[in-house]
Amino acid sequence: MRIYERMQHELNSLESNGNLRHLPQINHQSSWVTINGDEMINLSSNDYLGLACREEFKEEFLATLTNSNFLPTSSSSRLLTGNYSIYNKIEHQLASLFDTESALVFNSGYHANIGILPAVCTSNTLILADKLVHASLIDGIRLSAAKCIRYKHNDYRQLERLIDQHQADYAEIIIVTESIFSMDGDECDLKRLIALKALYPNILLYIDEAHAFGVRGNKGLGLAEEHGCINDIDFLVGTFGKAMASTGAYIVCKQIVREYLINKMRSLIFTTALPPITLSWTSFLLEKLPSLNNERTRLQSISHLLQEALKEKGYKCTSTSHIIPMIVGESSLAIYVAKNLQRKGFYALPVRPPTVPEGTSRIRFSLSADISHTQIEQLIRVIPTFDEIIQTH
Repeated sequence: MRIYERMQHELNSLESNGNLRHLPQINHQSSWVTINGDEMINLSSNDYLGLACREEFKEEFLATLTNSNFLPTSSSSRLLTGNYSIYNKIEHQLASLFDTESALVFNSGYHANIGILPAVCTSNTLILADKLVHASLIDGIRLSAAKCIRYKHNDYRQLERLIDQHQADYAEIIIVTESIFSMDGDECDLKRLIALKALYPNILLYIDEAHAFGVRGNKGLGLAEEHGCINDIDFLVGTFGKAMASTGAYIVCKQIVREYLINKMRSLIFTTALPPITLSWTSFLLEKLPSLNNERTRLQSISHLLQEALKEKGYKCTSTSHIIPMIVGESSLAIYVAKNLQRKGFYALPVRPPTVPEGTSRIRFSLSADISHTQIEQLIRVIPTFDEIIQTH
């Protein structure tokens, strides 16, 4: 059939361009992974605080389980019979931690980002989105009725011009951005966005804290906590599947936003709710979160060490976080460098188009507090300079 021929043609094209993906078979142990018998330090995990393999936490949590509270499925959507009491507990925890009116939990960050904007936007809404927002936000924008304009990455002068040009034509303008960007590891300027919002009565802010929640702020609540602007953000979204070593996502918001999403958000209404056992684990870790400053400090320290080393080796590095790209250019080059690092015991992966723009393929180091200074120093010693890569490949 023609559809299969087209599929095979596209797969062949991806392979010839170095962009064909495969699902790896991986065994995990703490900050190490084993693939095809080779043991490597894991530099590609989103387990930023190293909680996924924290034995004392697992043992403490397992000791709380009984036959009555071990509930591995909700068997229903939240609006039917899936809204177990643990949902109320965790949403009250979140609202209390963030000091907001309310919170709402979702099945994943993807569910959150493809559901919130379509629910709240109309054809009289303008979305101004950073050029580098995550694919889930792009999909949410596409599913909405809003008009969207993408502004250059962190280009606030252009953003101001767009607002000035369009603000009188729409009922509301929603600025959409990540706080820490998933591919470049740099940050948005939250303070500037808050100041910009204050100039216009019809601007709202949608901030995705997926890569900041857990690792930034005194209590680990993200960049919004760090900059003291939580209550200036209309849609403050984060995930549990990264630093929190669980699954699911949340929004902290005004009560009216929560009630509106419950009634209008399709990716919340029409899906089976998360298992109560999963939410219990998340709630358990949320109680620990404010006390994990040692982990956050260690992560910041090793991140800075690698950032500075890459700059010294000739790479352009604008990262201010634990996500540190080593941009090499072409996809084939990124694959070559990744395989070389893996042979030397470091599981680092290439990121290629369409995830990143053509010509910016990279090794994306995603660090965890489980990784030691010694291991980062070993990594730095085996990373070639940018000039060496170009000359040898």
